[in-house]
Amino acid sequence: MPASTLPKRIKPAALVPGDVVGIIAPASNIDREMLAAGCDVLRGLGYKPFYFDSIFEQELYFAGPHDRRVREFEEMFERDEVKAIICARGGYGSNYLLQAVDCEKIVKHPKIFAGYSDLTTMLTYISDSCGLVTFHAPMVTKDFALPNGVDLQSWQAAVGGISAWTVRSDSGARSLVAGAVQGNLYGGCLSILVASLRTPYEIRTDGTILFIEDVATKPYQIDRMLMQLKMAGKLTGVRGIIFGEMLDCMQHKDQGYALEHVVQRLVGDLGIPVAYGMRAGHVSRGNITLPIGVRAELKVDENEVRLNILESATDAALAQAPARSTPSRH
Repeated sequence: MPASTLPKRIKPAALVPGDVVGIIAPASNIDREMLAAGCDVLRGLGYKPFYFDSIFEQELYFAGPHDRRVREFEEMFERDEVKAIICARGGYGSNYLLQAVDCEKIVKHPKIFAGYSDLTTMLTYISDSCGLVTFHAPMVTKDFALPNGVDLQSWQAAVGGISAWTVRSDSGARSLVAGAVQGNLYGGCLSILVASLRTPYEIRTDGTILFIEDVATKPYQIDRMLMQLKMAGKLTGVRGIIFGEMLDCMQHKDQGYALEHVVQRLVGDLGIPVAYGMRAGHVSRGNITLPIGVRAELKVDENEVRLNILESATDAALAQAPARSTPSRH
């Protein structure tokens, strides 16, 4: 889609203590104890977690049937008291919901939508087609439920309406190719980015600082997927690339080469800055929140990688005093 026809960027209201946070399971089935642990942390941050009891349903490897997951997604957007929607986990299955994404409803009820992994295409498609800033961000049973699972600095800056901020200097990111660029922050899990190709939900990477991460994927599989993005022209208009921690992405412990070398061989000739190792998505600790669709600046040199977020991801002026009661579960 040409830039001139893209929808105007919409920022949801900032999240403040006392706000109701809706939790959904659009993909794989969830663990009850991990959900409870994640909700406890959300309460400790001042939020009021809310979910439907149907979230515990299971069908095969899904969190219940397709219709249940669609209804849950739609109702959370339509409920005015719910100020943010955080996915419980990824796994597999959110692609079944893509046809249910109604941009008219989402634009009418814009709110924070957060997740990663299998949720990647939901994040990119809602950002691309609805114009809503989305959030590659910690999930309830995968990060909020774990000690030190969430990088609170980036979470609070992203959802709290901070006008400009920098991803922390100890993000794990290091230099592969030096340079400095600006662009719209975009991306997610490599496997899911590639799966979008030649579908109505295909990623739109022109003019972006592209974030790429994955987990437990062998180097030759990473190679193959990056080559597919390259051959599909999806790296041609990219202004800079940031790779994630790439947790457990190895053939075996004695493979004799590093994944960084594989990555540099594939994207080092693009003439753009490339960083590697940022802890966002599938990570060992401190999952960093990255808002999808906002202007950002990537600076990579021999000694430092800086990712500066140049605008707020949420609108502090839209934040309202929260309701006194939390909606009942059902």
